[in-house]
Amino acid sequence: MFSHIMIGTNDLDRAKTFYDALLGTLDVRPAKVDRHRIFYFTKTGTFSVSKPINGQAATFANGSTIGFTANSPEQADAWHAAGVAHGATPCEDPPGIREGAGNKLYIAYLRDPRRQQDLRGAPDGMRRESRNRRVG
Repeated sequence: MFSHIMIGTNDLDRAKTFYDALLGTLDVRPAKVDRHRIFYFTKTGTFSVSKPINGQAATFANGSTIGFTANSPEQADAWHAAGVAHGATPCEDPPGIREGAGNKLYIAYLRDPRRQQDLRGAPDGMRRESRNRRVG
């Protein structure tokens, strides 16, 4: 359904360091830099981080989650550990099984180093869902 997802940043170098480490655990190659943007290309789509082209500051995406597919619970755990090691904040429960709506899902949640975007790693083949970020 989607060709790409792009999020904003105010510090492209820091974003590249973070997402290279995080997405590297999912076998994604380091980002390609294009002036004020970085791109992660995969067979299933593109993830990109950009400085806003209007020159304004990037702001947070309250209420959104971006889900990255992992191949196994172990890969989701490695993704989570790499995120924390590079400045992300764990949110919700530790990585593990979540039950709801008749499903069991293995999920790992992080908030990016800017604490502006919720990220989720989930093994491939498990239902991926969007969810609202809790504030407060």
